Amino acid sequence: MRILIAGAGATGGYFGARLAQAGQDVTFLVRERRYQQLKASGLVLQTPQGTETLQPHLTQASTLTGHYDLIIVTVKSFALDQVMGDIAPAVGPETLILPILNGMRHIATLQQRFGKDKVIGGLCKINATLGDKGEVIQMTPLHQLFYGALDGNKDARLHRIDAALRDGHVDTRFSDNIMDELWEKWLLLSTLGAVCCLARGDTQQILRSRGGEALLQGIFTEVLSVMTAEGYQPRPAATARIFELLSNPATPMTSSMYRDLTQGFDIEADQVIGDLLLRAKRNGLATPLLNAVDVNLQVYLQQR
Repeated sequence: MRILIAGAGATGGYFGARLAQAGQDVTFLVRERRYQQLKASGLVLQTPQGTETLQPHLTQASTLTGHYDLIIVTVKSFALDQVMGDIAPAVGPETLILPILNGMRHIATLQQRFGKDKVIGGLCKINATLGDKGEVIQMTPLHQLFYGALDGNKDARLHRIDAALRDGHVDTRFSDNIMDELWEKWLLLSTLGAVCCLARGDTQQILRSRGGEALLQGIFTEVLSVMTAEGYQPRPAATARIFELLSNPATPMTSSMYRDLTQGFDIEADQVIGDLLLRAKRNGLATPLLNAVDVNLQVYLQQR
């Protein structure tokens, strides 16, 4: 099975490396700077178990040839338009595209470009980042990869993908209800990103602040109301677990968007928060806290 990983950052680099180590035919589609970095130093994984280095198969958009069975898209959401053009030559009649991006807007975008039969749902749970030298740093043992049919139709292609991914030395979950998993991941990351970016701190600092718990609860409630209006049917046990995780004062948490913001990087403001506001507007919902977050992020982007 030919697997193309679009992006070799913390997420794509980690999961692609594990698939390659398991013997899968994996190629990384990367930009020039990352291409040269990986050519020179290899793909370095720093995990709780130690440091590993492999020499990955690499390609760039200008040299990408042939169709792939699976394309795993792991870029930041704001890079999706460009990466769709890059991967287009690799999409054949039997190709499946597995996006691991934040938010939900990317699903419709990919379906419009490549067709509904090409796109499956996916998400990951991993605490990882890139180091100063481009190494993938896995901070905890967590490395879960969820995937499944968006329409519930598990065709033969998806079963072949499942067989390949299950052998990839990671914790895989072939979900019967990937849409609920996607809604709930967005609920977690948007609430976390919103509260951390607005308050400029981690959840422990926020919860220790006067009004911090009320702010967290208010943002969580607004996000959940938007998602419910959009068709998500809340699973009480799942949503309770998410809020319990976010509101645990003993465990400081930050989002990737907050970490990007504090480092002066581009952020997924439109995809994580802006899209929620668009959905709230079309459903006639008032979301003052999310609006405050969005203004905050837009000002940051103007100043950047």
